Amino acid sequence: MGTFLQRERREKFPLVNVTEPQYRRDLFPYSGVPKITFDGKDVPIDPPEEIFITCTTFRDGQQARPPYTVKQIVDLFDLIHRLGGPNGVIRQSEFFLYTEKDRESVEKCMERGYRFPEITSWIRASEKDFQLVKQMGIKETGILTSCSDYHIFSKLGSDRKGTMEGYLDLVRKAIEAGVKPRCHLEDLTKADIYGFVIPYVQELMAIAEDSGVGVKVRMCDTLGYGISYPGSALPRSVPRLVHTLIHDGGVPKEQLEWHGHNDFHKGLINATTAWLYGCAALNGTLLGLGERTGNTPIEGLIFEYIGLMGGDENGINTNVVTEIAEYYEKELGYKVPANYPFCGEDFNLTRAGIHADGVIKNEEIYNIFDTVKFLKRPIKVGITDKSGAAGMAYWLNAYLGLTGDKKIDKRDPGILKILEWVDAQYNAGRTTAISDEEILAVMKERAPQFFKA
Repeated sequence: MGTFLQRERREKFPLVNVTEPQYRRDLFPYSGVPKITFDGKDVPIDPPEEIFITCTTFRDGQQARPPYTVKQIVDLFDLIHRLGGPNGVIRQSEFFLYTEKDRESVEKCMERGYRFPEITSWIRASEKDFQLVKQMGIKETGILTSCSDYHIFSKLGSDRKGTMEGYLDLVRKAIEAGVKPRCHLEDLTKADIYGFVIPYVQELMAIAEDSGVGVKVRMCDTLGYGISYPGSALPRSVPRLVHTLIHDGGVPKEQLEWHGHNDFHKGLINATTAWLYGCAALNGTLLGLGERTGNTPIEGLIFEYIGLMGGDENGINTNVVTEIAEYYEKELGYKVPANYPFCGEDFNLTRAGIHADGVIKNEEIYNIFDTVKFLKRPIKVGITDKSGAAGMAYWLNAYLGLTGDKKIDKRDPGILKILEWVDAQYNAGRTTAISDEEILAVMKERAPQFFKA
C-alpha cells in the first residue's frame, strides 16, 4: 500500500455528481449493437508478481441453474480444492448467506479445514446483509457496489454522491467489525470512470491506508462489454481499466480482481488480458456456468495460468477437470456440450479420415497436448463417411485398449467388413455421425473375432 505522501502526490479526482443519469447512448444505443471505439491511448503490459484464480461457482454460478444441495456444494468444494492445489492457485471461493441451506453449506465447507480456497461471502450494500457476515464469522466479504448510472439512478433510485457515501459507510463498518471488504464495481464497463469510479476507488484506498486493511476492488464486467484490444477506449477497454485503477485509483495489483461475463464471447480473453495488465486475481466458475451466457470458465483459466507461467503447474491437478465434468454429468444431470474445451465428450475427437491417419502416425499432429496426462482423456476418432479405414482402425484400437504389436491394422479384413456397412449407411443418404453403440453392434455381427483381440 502506498505511503501518505504517495497518496498526496496522486492526482485527486473529484466526484461528478450529475443531476441526470449519463447513459452514453453514443456507445450504448440499445437499439443497436454497442460500439467499439478507439482513442489510440496504449498502456503497457505490466503483470503482477503473483497471479491467481478466485471462484464464484456457489454465488454467480448458482444464478444459472437449480441451486446445489449442501452435499453437492461440499463435493464440488472438495474438487475445487484439489484442482487448485496446495499453493492456492484457486485462492478463494465465495458463497451466498441468505438461506439456511446457504449457511449450512458454508459451515460444512469450513469444517473441511482447507487453507485454499478461502471461504468468502457476497452481500448487497446493506446493514442487514452485513449482519449475516458477522454471524458466520467470515473474514472477507464481497459487497455489491454498483457504479454505473444505469444502476445508481434506475435501480437504486439515488444519485452518485448519496450512493458513494452509503458504500463508504458500510466499508468503514466492515473494517471496524474486523471484516475485510471486497468492493464489487458492478457494471463497470458502462460507468463514468473519472466522474464516479476513480473518485470512489480513491476514497476506498484512503480508508484502506488509514485503517491498515487491504480493501479489495473487483472489476465487474456485468454484461460482457469489455474489450481486450490495444488502443480501445474507456469504459470498455480492459487494459485501460486495469491500468487506470492501479495508477489513478491507487489500487495495489494484489488487491485488484476481474469478474467477467461471456455475452460477446470475450469472457476468457478479457480475463487473461486483465492478468497481463496488472490485475492479480481472476474470478470464474466451474464450466463457465453463470448468469445468462456465463462467467469465465475456471478450467480455461487453469490452463491459461500454466501457459503464462511457462508450464509451471504450481501444484495444480489438471486431472480434476475431468472429474468435475463427470460429476456435473453423473451427479447433477448437466450435459456438458460435446465440443466444450477440455471437458466435452468430443473436445479431442476427430472425424476426418485423413486426420485419423495422421493421429495413427503421431497423435501430436491433431491433439492439443497429452490429454491422457493432463485430463485422463485419450484422443478419439469418430466414425463418419470421411473416417476411412484409418479412422476405423484407430477407433477400434482405442476401444479395445490395444497398443504396440497388438494393434489391429487398417488393412485387416474385419475392418473392411465394418467399413462396408458404414459406406452403405452414407450411400443411403445418412448425414449424421455413427455412434459407438452402432459400431459395436456391427462389429459383433461382422467381425466378432475383434472381441477376442
